[in-house]
Amino acid sequence: MTPNPWHTPQATKPVDSDVTIPGSKSLTNRELVLSAIASSPSTICGALSARDTRLMVDALRSLGAQVETGADNWAIAPMPSVSGSTPISIECGLAGTVMRFTPALAARCSRPVRLTADSQANARPMAGLLKALRSIGVIITHESSETFPLTVQGPARVRGPISLDASASSQYLSALLLVAPLLDSDREFIEIELDGALPSRPHVEMTLAALRLRGAQAAWTGERTLRVKRGDISGRDAVIEPDLSNAGPFLAAAAVTGGHVRIPYWPLKTTQAGNEWLPILRQMGADVNLVPQGTVYGTLCLRAGELQGFNGDMSQVGELVPTLAAICAFATTPSTITGIGHLRGHETDRLKAIATELAKLGVNVEEGADYLKIDGTNGWLENHDEPVFLHSYADHRMATFGAIIGLRAPQIYVDDVATVAKTMPDFVNLWTKMLELNV
Repeated sequence: MTPNPWHTPQATKPVDSDVTIPGSKSLTNRELVLSAIASSPSTICGALSARDTRLMVDALRSLGAQVETGADNWAIAPMPSVSGSTPISIECGLAGTVMRFTPALAARCSRPVRLTADSQANARPMAGLLKALRSIGVIITHESSETFPLTVQGPARVRGPISLDASASSQYLSALLLVAPLLDSDREFIEIELDGALPSRPHVEMTLAALRLRGAQAAWTGERTLRVKRGDISGRDAVIEPDLSNAGPFLAAAAVTGGHVRIPYWPLKTTQAGNEWLPILRQMGADVNLVPQGTVYGTLCLRAGELQGFNGDMSQVGELVPTLAAICAFATTPSTITGIGHLRGHETDRLKAIATELAKLGVNVEEGADYLKIDGTNGWLENHDEPVFLHSYADHRMATFGAIIGLRAPQIYVDDVATVAKTMPDFVNLWTKMLELNV
């Protein structure tokens, strides 16, 4: 437990607020990588400045890219060819995109690249990606029995289809797709064949869309096969959408307090997983409407109804599950969330973390291999009158999980709310402002 746990604020009445969400981490880091390996400079407008994106910026700078991060626009000059014998050092923190995308970038270099990470990163799966990189000639060495530190040295050369088991993380596939146009090969196309189920497909669609916007030919050729044409990646002026997954806690605030929230600049068309909040919250009884404000963005308006439980497969949008689980704890009927076994390899074992923290509150919860059953209809809120300290597990989504619980449950403390800086550094201020508007 940290010395000064955060006492989460309780809502004194239904939330009624407008909340502007910062840029998407997933889009920011994809655009940063593509800008760094493009054939000409790029700018990124609306990029997210958070720990995960700063780690990516530092990694790309170490590889030779020039990245200038301003208040509104970031300017990126592509990295040169990387050669030499002295290892380049890169810190990955606990950022999944950095620890998966950077080895693929390093596969193009003849110079060794040494990757370090937070100790908790060793619990995050990497094997499928590393096996695929080794299959195309990349040398990967570990300094101990743990994953990190590891050293990656290319250059890779592709002689046939790349077999990839991405069942543990769709980021493996995105990592290969991002660099595929520039991989050395005597083939016109780089082909990737999937071995195993693919979770979080919307993130792969995001990667494919980002490649196409830069002139790359990248597409599915079958249920389990993809093809990318080799060639240059163009520089471009990219605009980053708000992070729709990070909008989840604010939508949840309205849902669990019986309130109303409005989120501007919601894209009318998007590949983000967070767009699934619309059908999810409608299923749970909320009135959710996306009101166009032009041809690109709209305002998402959520007005709470009687909060029903959720029953469904979340395998493709698993990042939403901690927030969804917090909402389910207040539902008037039980919930069953399935298809989420891969969440055990995220920042923490999220299934175990959610079950453990809900059990502290007296919520009936059943944790299966790839499912959670949550039943908050046992009067846990009324029976709760002692301080409860919720653990964040160095996981930003578990910290915001605690914030949602604290809206209605008294005396809730989160041990390390600072971990939200990973993707939303201003979360506490946004959360507090939302509630102050209701006073």
